[in-house]
Amino acid sequence: MKLSKLERRKRIQKRIRKIVEGTADRPRLSIFRSNKEIYAQLIDDVNGVTLVAASSRDKDLSGNKGTKIEKAEAVGEKIAKLALDKGIDKVVFDRSGFLYHGRVKSLAEGARKGGLKF
Repeated sequence: MKLSKLERRKRIQKRIRKIVEGTADRPRLSIFRSNKEIYAQLIDDVNGVTLVAASSRDKDLSGNKGTKIEKAEAVGEKIAKLALDKGIDKVVFDRSGFLYHGRVKSLAEGARKGGLKF
């Protein structure tokens, strides 16, 4: 039986979530990649709270012209800036079952460039 792309990603996502857990002092940087946009949020899994969120649809980033990879890097830099404003500098990275290349990699590099450590 062949799995669909979504089923395969959900299976990988479950495998990752068994290991990766966010806390208040080291939240989980979770990403979601759709065909057009990319979203990132910092989650405290212990309390079940989203601490910070950013996406390529945000008002200050939506006017940003460029490739999807460039937009993803801008989202990474923005989430890092918002996290540092809240006093968060260390995170655990959750790729949500997506392969670590392309837009996912560029978002991670943007977050590192912005000052996050993971």
